[in-house]
Amino acid sequence: MGKSYPTIAFYPDRCDGCNQCVEACAEFHSGTRNPAHSRIKVSQDGEEGAFFLALCRQCGEPRCVPSCPAGALKKDIDTGVVSLDESKCVSCQLCTLACPYGGITYNPITHQVMKCDFCDGDPVCVKACPRGALELKTGSDIYNGWGDLEDLFVPGISACQGCNSELLIRHTLRRIGPNTVVATPPGCIPGVGAVGFNGVTATKTPIFHPLLTNTAAMLAGIRRYYNRIGRDVTMLAFAGDGGTADVGFQSLSGAAERGEQMIYICVDNEGYMNTGVQRSSTTPYGAWTSTTPVGTVLRGKSRDAKPMALLMVMHNCEYVATACMTFMEDYYAKLEKAVEAAKRGMAYIHVFSPCPTGWRFPPSKLIEVGRKAVETNMVPLWEYEAEARCIDFTHPVEDPLPVKAYLSLIGKYNHLDEEQVAHIQRKTDERIETLKKFTREGDVKPIQDAA
Repeated sequence: MGKSYPTIAFYPDRCDGCNQCVEACAEFHSGTRNPAHSRIKVSQDGEEGAFFLALCRQCGEPRCVPSCPAGALKKDIDTGVVSLDESKCVSCQLCTLACPYGGITYNPITHQVMKCDFCDGDPVCVKACPRGALELKTGSDIYNGWGDLEDLFVPGISACQGCNSELLIRHTLRRIGPNTVVATPPGCIPGVGAVGFNGVTATKTPIFHPLLTNTAAMLAGIRRYYNRIGRDVTMLAFAGDGGTADVGFQSLSGAAERGEQMIYICVDNEGYMNTGVQRSSTTPYGAWTSTTPVGTVLRGKSRDAKPMALLMVMHNCEYVATACMTFMEDYYAKLEKAVEAAKRGMAYIHVFSPCPTGWRFPPSKLIEVGRKAVETNMVPLWEYEAEARCIDFTHPVEDPLPVKAYLSLIGKYNHLDEEQVAHIQRKTDERIETLKKFTREGDVKPIQDAA
């Protein structure tokens, strides 16, 4: 499938024009902080005040390379970096005209062109930025590591447009592999055809359709049978929030208490979406659903969501984590740990799964909704490992956006008044403070001792 490479992302809304990235780049390459020697340039729109970045994008098919008459530019297939051989460069500057991103510039002091060389894979500009406006994206590692593996979820399913569940199940099965038994209780995933009809399923692994009430119990029994005959087969559940936090909680709680060997993934789209968008216990406060309507008296759900992932921590699982598919590297890292933990006991991953249909937002906004949920701390990303006996934030947000930045994207929150928004903001802040108490730096005892 080819090869992918890391890249540097720029977030203009975080940039304040401090130029620390520019100075760090100049110092790294020339020993001075003179901006003239910097491979990265930051400029500002005079009218709107927005910041722009001029930096080599290390293009897959760089226009600068064929434009160079001296052959001084070359695309390195191993690193992805477009390298400049200064010994061959004749400073004709044709490459600066060919680059659409302003990524190659002329240095008036050295009288040579210069461009980003990625600092041997550890860009100093990213480390120098105090506001996180520059970020090294290494999602290419996922593509390079797993891109050639077989997609175990067949095409042609009947999911809604922009369905987060399809994204989740494809990536999860690709990583875990075919030596897996999958359980999908009633919900969106079997609803899109994962369990199949007329003898045909949508997965290339054994898959079955348990009741809402007994998913974990059935997987536990299957795993024990395989243990008895000496086969190591991964047990995997894709269950909605209704089949996890509500109807199926008793069997999940029992399996967790017994330390049954499985990976249980809760696909939390915050309601019973495939049966008419009814509320569940993980539906957030204030959200519209068909059973928490909005009118002159009712203003959406009147109760806060059940902290399901934290409840599973209290069950002493081998591994518990929260995840969001917008942050794919984070999810893959947690999936790796879950696979190993499931050999010893239960691994539970609670995946935030926005639903364009039930939440009333355009499918094109799926990734943005996930990003804003994390950036506002509405959906904190963390993990718990039994051996460490504490919670670790895997994507800490030190300067979170106000919750309005997330709520404004989603139709099911359009009715909220200022008092309701203030309630959600307060509860979000309180939840983060509670989680912090169970981290390594927290001021209480580890989880089990505290329980």
